[in-house]
Amino acid sequence: MPVTLTTIDADMTNPTKQEMFDAALKIRKEVLGDAYVDRAFAIKDEFTDDVQEYLTVHSWGGSWARRDADGELTLSKKTRSFMNLAMLCCLNRPHELELHVRGAINNGVTKKEMKEIFLHVATYAGAPALLDGVRAARKVWAEHEAKGR
Repeated sequence: MPVTLTTIDADMTNPTKQEMFDAALKIRKEVLGDAYVDRAFAIKDEFTDDVQEYLTVHSWGGSWARRDADGELTLSKKTRSFMNLAMLCCLNRPHELELHVRGAINNGVTKKEMKEIFLHVATYAGAPALLDGVRAARKVWAEHEAKGR
């Protein structure tokens, strides 16, 4: 059975939009933390409801929560964090990069691994991208360690 958006959960052969949203929201909170996601949904205006639903269903459900026929994630959260750190660094998206450094820590990515990701980025995106990645990682790791984690 090929992997599709509908294989988010092994028990869901034909998931409803709400079931897909719920599965995506669960993994989004596992990676980014309940507090961050809850704050994102608490902001209510003419943009945010549709934006948050789109991000949750398409980014988190369509990618992060993808499962194979056996119900296993197609890629581990740690692997997806590796990819996100590299892409966001290359794309010069500092806000999202800091957010995903936090998520990568939650997913078990170490300082040593982050350093290697950003060094690898330099090969393809240049030294400025490397330096921005290191800056974001240092800031988030300092906050993380200050909390005693």
